[in-house]
This record gives sequence, C-alpha cells and structure tokens, in this order.
Amino acid sequence: MLSTHRVTLKDGANGAGPHHHSRSAELFYMLEGTAQVLSGEQVVIAEKGDVVVVPPGLAHAFAAAPGCDADILIIITPGVERFEYFRHLERIAYGKVPPESLLDVQEIYDTYFRNSPPWNDARG
Repeated sequence: MLSTHRVTLKDGANGAGPHHHSRSAELFYMLEGTAQVLSGEQVVIAEKGDVVVVPPGLAHAFAAAPGCDADILIIITPGVERFEYFRHLERIAYGKVPPESLLDVQEIYDTYFRNSPPWNDARG
C-alpha cells in the first residue's frame, strides 16, 4: 500500500517539521520549484525533477526554500491511512486542539516528532 499526497508551498513556507517513520520510507518528487529537505543530519536542496528518498527511521522534514515556491509529490510506503491525521492537523491550525496533541497519535500514524539542529539552522 502507498500513501500519496501533493503539497504546494508558497514563498519559503514550512511543510512538515522534523519527524521519522519507524515502518515506512518516504519519497519526495519535485514537480516544480525548490525545496529544502532534511534527510538524517543533512539538509538538501531539491529542484524540479529531483527525487529524495528517506528510509524508515531517518529524520526528515521539508519546506519551500527561502523565497521559493515548491510543488512536491510525496509517497510513503508502506502506506498508513492518514486521512484522520490531516484532519487532526486542520484542527490544530484552527486552534481547536493544541499542537502537543500530535504526541498522543504518533504511534497510530507512525509519525514520531524529533528535534533537528541542522534543520533549525537551515530554516533560521
């Protein structure tokens, strides 16, 4: 099973913060623009046509590069049903639940949040 979604980020916007999946690999395919992608301890610049693959257990994050837009196709395999995860993110965005509530569902969605000094440095 695959989980796929397309993310469009404008003008240096953040995507997902540092996290890892214990059971799934994640692939980032750049449809358009330029992104910063954390892969382990390295922040790479990905441009149109580039692919970045992050194996299970490795910290990763993504964002549009500063001053740039990014259109990214993200594939996670094996996939995890993430519909409710994105609804949870929406509830956080609208202030209905606190961001810390994601800690309670990390295992359900195989998404474990991490601190990443290289990502923090790259994103300023």
